[in-house]
Amino acid sequence: MLPDKDGSELGSGGSSAESEHPSVSLFRQYLRLRTVHPEPDYGEITDYAEGNIYARGSQDMKCVTIQYIEAIRRLKAEGHTLTRTVHLMFVPDEEVGGHKGMETFVNHQEFHKLNIGFALDEGLANPTDAFTVFYGERNPWWINIHCPGSPGHGSRFVENTAAEKLHHIMNSFLHFRENEKHRLNTSECLTLGDVTTVNMTMVKGGVAYNVIPAEMDVSFDLRIPPTVNLQVCIRQREGEILSLGFKHMDQNMTSTEDSDPWWSAFSSACKEMNMVLEKEIFPAATDSRFIRAVGLPAIGFSPMNRTPILLHDHNEFLNEQVLLRGISIYQKLIPALASVPALPDEK
Repeated sequence: MLPDKDGSELGSGGSSAESEHPSVSLFRQYLRLRTVHPEPDYGEITDYAEGNIYARGSQDMKCVTIQYIEAIRRLKAEGHTLTRTVHLMFVPDEEVGGHKGMETFVNHQEFHKLNIGFALDEGLANPTDAFTVFYGERNPWWINIHCPGSPGHGSRFVENTAAEKLHHIMNSFLHFRENEKHRLNTSECLTLGDVTTVNMTMVKGGVAYNVIPAEMDVSFDLRIPPTVNLQVCIRQREGEILSLGFKHMDQNMTSTEDSDPWWSAFSSACKEMNMVLEKEIFPAATDSRFIRAVGLPAIGFSPMNRTPILLHDHNEFLNEQVLLRGISIYQKLIPALASVPALPDEK
């Protein structure tokens, strides 16, 4: 058995080298790959403690990669024949925007040749018995505001300084932030994906204590729900000197109506497995937004229930039983989706 930190052997929650499921072994090997930016080096993975596997990527989203591969391996071993072709896409760059990865790929000739009908992408863990399903995403906007002003000596009341302008900008954005946070905290029906988050992430300016700077910059990270009119957002900020370092404008959402053939196939397969689904707008950003932007339906889903949301956290983990059940879930979902008959708008 694997020793714990005290040198004793793990109990029933652990796994021996002889009995460990091959999917878990593959998952552990995959997690050891160097993938952290700017100098990827994941290195070590902790030993088992109650069957929990700790490592960066255990929830986001090396788990889903292994679950896809193992589910496909099982289906092939069982001799399944599917109506549609299943493509596994491993693309780079998602964590830093996806611009050189999926955003480029969906507009490439090779992508169009695949004749995609529907896509599955990552989701989030759910601490309850339910599984969260994401049918849309908030639009990420990274905003930088440049505030020029009158310079001078720090001992004087200089008028029209960059700091005064910066103060006004900060108050404006942070006041809006408080309003959105209040909306979320006082509503029983809203989730994080339904409101706009605003966070001040960078402030730059100044050269010395006694010198009033001629310019200062402030940057914000905004995540805007697809239900918000983005053109109105832009007009509301016209009075401020604003540049958008990055903005995503597409607001397509995937249908979750019972009449939709893709959603019907997905939800029916989940119902057969007695899975409770909670539909939400994804609060951050994934590659799904680029797929929806070219008119294709996409669902964000990671089969991780009874699991706290710890992606990118210092103690990110996934329980081995949740990992293994996720493989079985995909083993049912993939054939269900790949058996949807040709639709009228498909070639």
